Amino acid sequence: MTSQFTKTRYQLQSLKTGNIFDDAGWTLDAPGETDPTLIRAIYEKKQLEVKNDSFGIYRFADWLPVCRMLKGSSAPVTYKSEGLAKELGLSNLWITFSGWWPEKGARFKTCSFKETEAYSVCGRMTPEMNKILVVASAGNTARAFAQVCSDNQIPLLLCVPEDNLDALWFDAPIKDCVKLICSKTGSDYFDAIHLSNIVAGMEGFVAEGGAKNVARRDGMGTTMLSATTTIGQIPEYYFQAIGSGTGAIAAWEANLRLLADGRFGNRKMKLMVSQNIPFVPIHDAWKAGSRAMLPLDDNLARRQVEEIDAKVLSNRKPPYPIFGGLFDAMNDAGGDILLATNEQAGAAAKLFLETEGNDIHPAAAVATATLIEAAKNGAIDKGALIMLNITGGGEQKFKAENELFYLKPALVFDMNPDAELVKEKVGLLF
Repeated sequence: MTSQFTKTRYQLQSLKTGNIFDDAGWTLDAPGETDPTLIRAIYEKKQLEVKNDSFGIYRFADWLPVCRMLKGSSAPVTYKSEGLAKELGLSNLWITFSGWWPEKGARFKTCSFKETEAYSVCGRMTPEMNKILVVASAGNTARAFAQVCSDNQIPLLLCVPEDNLDALWFDAPIKDCVKLICSKTGSDYFDAIHLSNIVAGMEGFVAEGGAKNVARRDGMGTTMLSATTTIGQIPEYYFQAIGSGTGAIAAWEANLRLLADGRFGNRKMKLMVSQNIPFVPIHDAWKAGSRAMLPLDDNLARRQVEEIDAKVLSNRKPPYPIFGGLFDAMNDAGGDILLATNEQAGAAAKLFLETEGNDIHPAAAVATATLIEAAKNGAIDKGALIMLNITGGGEQKFKAENELFYLKPALVFDMNPDAELVKEKVGLLF
């Protein structure tokens, strides 16, 4: 079921050349260009008109590249912190929460801000596309897309590492239009991406596109739109944990649109993004002043990923070097890439629960841990306008209130599967 809605008017722009062109429906790359570059949506409406709460995430539809509104969405909620702010001695801390917290107006049934991506990406799909969407995920993204596609009868194939299956819980059984395949135990997100690439090349399937999909980034950018329109001005600092860094790129792009809007001030907020020790490839490249990611042994990377509590922060090939990616965002906006241990994140999650009253995901706890450290060591002014992006939370609360159903894989493949075998078996699923 979809609501009546007029397609958002926008064009696309190559960030490498500045060329502007029309969206052919699912454009992920700049036509005729060979250098790796992100493309960006240029919206016809320069001033954002925020709709009422009943629109869910589509209250920000002016700046989402969508042609339809799907049922069941919730927008991120921003509120001024009292408890955590007092504990850290911060006078202007605002929390943007994407998760389950009905008392605050946040109703993300999958408890993750990945829902912002899923409702935007699936809202970009035209009914005429008639293709099966292929999504690779370490967990939260898969849960979000499964929920949205199941609720809205959109065919979906998910590729997830077998070790992350416990992330695929729901409050009702997932409909048959959603299928799941896995890379076997011992594999990681990168292996799931490899599997998805094989399938996406098949007739009748289409890759979701990750960071290259403007709908994914602009969906995530609604966290920034929520914060700025609630506060009335662009924050000075933005705290978020990163796996791919796509959320931080999205926040930066939303910041640029808000500058052009003209009503929210003229600052670029500093991106204070974080990784979970010991898996810190983006941090290492940034500190080395390198646009290219530094070499990282596959087996070492897998071992590091096993050690981190925030499994969703485990992207080995992030959109960091690409033109318009995280390297460029950080250089333009300023900020830093910070680190937190599992222990620091655990303590931060406990403090958030005690001071704010809800549980948060490990990735959000990593971001909170780095905010605590920055407040403690004087890296940020105590009076600065700070946005803390809580990218997932309320899961314990949600699970306590609902019966849970798990999505089971239809197929499990070896780490380096034979491509023809994958195609043959997946072809029989739909």
